[in-house]
Amino acid sequence: MPVVPALWDLVTVPARQGLEAVDILRRGAGDAVGPVLHDDGCDTLGFLVPPGTAAGWDVPGSTCTETDGRGLTLPPLPPVEGSDWLLPPGEADLATDPAVLRAALGEAARMIEAADSCR
Repeated sequence: MPVVPALWDLVTVPARQGLEAVDILRRGAGDAVGPVLHDDGCDTLGFLVPPGTAAGWDVPGSTCTETDGRGLTLPPLPPVEGSDWLLPPGEADLATDPAVLRAALGEAARMIEAADSCR
């Protein structure tokens, strides 16, 4: 089974927005989304993005955590305690492009807002 480079940052979003974004990314180019984590409570999703993303991340409602960047590799086990893979590392084990993720999260937020306003 492939390993994921530890050189990544982690974008964390509310689960609903994250699931919408995953659908948007998978409908576009199927390989546009890299590995995705979910927490045990299914409250949040975490997208692995390239290192350095945290320095310029400013998407409302999300956070981007910088990793230590020691260059180690992670086994296919979740790298964060209390989490599991929604989309495990596999053939497309690259980190998600931050610009593509930013656009998908924006579209997801607009879809959720529209759906909530129809209630």
